[in-house]
Amino acid sequence: MEAIKRLTADKPVVIFSKSTCCMSHTIKTLICSFGANQTVYELDEVSNGLQLERALAAATGRRGSFPVVFIDQEMIGGADEVMSLHVKGQLVPLLKKAKAIWV
Repeated sequence: MEAIKRLTADKPVVIFSKSTCCMSHTIKTLICSFGANQTVYELDEVSNGLQLERALAAATGRRGSFPVVFIDQEMIGGADEVMSLHVKGQLVPLLKKAKAIWV
């Protein structure tokens, strides 16, 4: 989990993703559509991707489920949780609070 904390520190939005995952693409596109400053780690494209995937699974209990979204260093969850926040009108305020967007 220490590696995850390091990668999410001082970043408003961090998405752990897989480049071939359609739900990851959807969430990245949604957050980007607000003009959010996001950092994306494609775990199937980075050298320590398997290690990070294991750390995420241990921390979240969600083995192999992507994306995993952190906003303001807090794990929000996956696509379902992010979409639920969006539908409830809570995603944009959360992004503003994290200073990922300034609108």
